[in-house]
Amino acid sequence: MTTTEFIQFLMERFHIEWKRRDRSGIYGLTQRLLAYNSNKIEGSTLTEEQTASLFDTGTLPKSDDYYRAKDVEEMNGHFLMFNKMLETIDQPLSQELIKQFHYELKSGVFEDRANGYAIGDYKKRPNIVGMYETVLPSKVPEEMGKLLSWYSSQDVTLKILAEFHVRYESIHPFQDGNGRTGRMILFRECLRHNLSPLIIEAAHRPEYLEALKEYRENGSVAKMCSLFHLEQDYYRNRCQYFMEE
Repeated sequence: MTTTEFIQFLMERFHIEWKRRDRSGIYGLTQRLLAYNSNKIEGSTLTEEQTASLFDTGTLPKSDDYYRAKDVEEMNGHFLMFNKMLETIDQPLSQELIKQFHYELKSGVFEDRANGYAIGDYKKRPNIVGMYETVLPSKVPEEMGKLLSWYSSQDVTLKILAEFHVRYESIHPFQDGNGRTGRMILFRECLRHNLSPLIIEAAHRPEYLEALKEYRENGSVAKMCSLFHLEQDYYRNRCQYFMEE
């Protein structure tokens, strides 16, 4: 199956299974993989099994440990963000669309609302990532505008997506949820530009952070491109079962 055929297959199955509320196929697999790995990278305590149970049945298995409310709320928000991504797949990437993704992810998170975080809108307070300063709130709309203007003028390749992603994460437009919205955009834009989709595995978090660091310090996306190639293979291999005749 060529990349084009793979993407056509994905899009057809995603929409059919989503409308039928069929969680047993490739739509359900992708929802679980993307939500589990992306949230795990950000520190979620939920396991793959717990993620699957939450998506499939809306419940969590019995456990001797407590479940963190925020982890559950953000996992559910991620499922909704994926659906919003499918619903808007024909729209060009824009600031408004990215804000919609953030709203789906975060609107049900009590802790963020209690902390006064902007939901579905850009950050109102300065924030840092590790030891790195990010763009000040007053500059975010301008910098996001520049980024999207540059991106819309490109012939999108995996390298261009890597550069978009590291620049997006360096801007850090939201108070929280930047990584998860950023990785959803990656998956979406692969589908839109005939590139094999990718899901960054939680197991590769150190390599992912190192790739972000390499860009911040050296302006290079070489490590991110290498990781993207690896994660394209990971996702396609996980989908292989559903592509068998």
